Amino acid sequence: MTDNDRLRVAVIIGSTRVGRFGPVPARWIAAHARGRGDLDVDMVDLADAGLPTVMGGDDESEPLPEPVAALGTRLAAADAFIVVTPVYNRGYPASLKNAVDWYFEEWSAKPVGFVSYGGAGGGLQAVEQLRNVFNEVHAHTVRSAVAFSDFPDRFDAQGRPTDAEGADAAAKELLDQLSWWALALKEARGRRPFTV
Repeated sequence: MTDNDRLRVAVIIGSTRVGRFGPVPARWIAAHARGRGDLDVDMVDLADAGLPTVMGGDDESEPLPEPVAALGTRLAAADAFIVVTPVYNRGYPASLKNAVDWYFEEWSAKPVGFVSYGGAGGGLQAVEQLRNVFNEVHAHTVRSAVAFSDFPDRFDAQGRPTDAEGADAAAKELLDQLSWWALALKEARGRRPFTV
């Protein structure tokens, strides 16, 4: 495999809450992605991104705030995204919505996969809402997702899933779909730029 064949995946930790669990499943899925041999991983932690929560007006001549421009460069370089999200009050974190709303072209015509965690539902309520949100920025969400219900009991002290066999199979399915769509959409964007 040449470097040109490799795909760049941004793994996005969606929660910025103090004491959050998100880095644990994010590191786990990132390790799976790196282990495939066809994916390069950029770990994006929204807690470190410093995105403003107040957006500018419609004046496009105004420069973007530096944190917005910096993250935008990383998102634009990605061929695909894995969003790691908890479920908060039957929805997804405000920090994640803020990150989606600052950008448009950076998401467009690229696939998005999900790793979620929560109580009995494993965060899937957040994922289902995010599918609608990403549709509006012309991203393609892949069908398979990884969900960890009752998450504190699903990982050991080293950050490995206690059901390694089941979790690894779910990760493979997600990454197989994500890489297929990433390659297909990258080739399509190369032939004809995506326009709205």
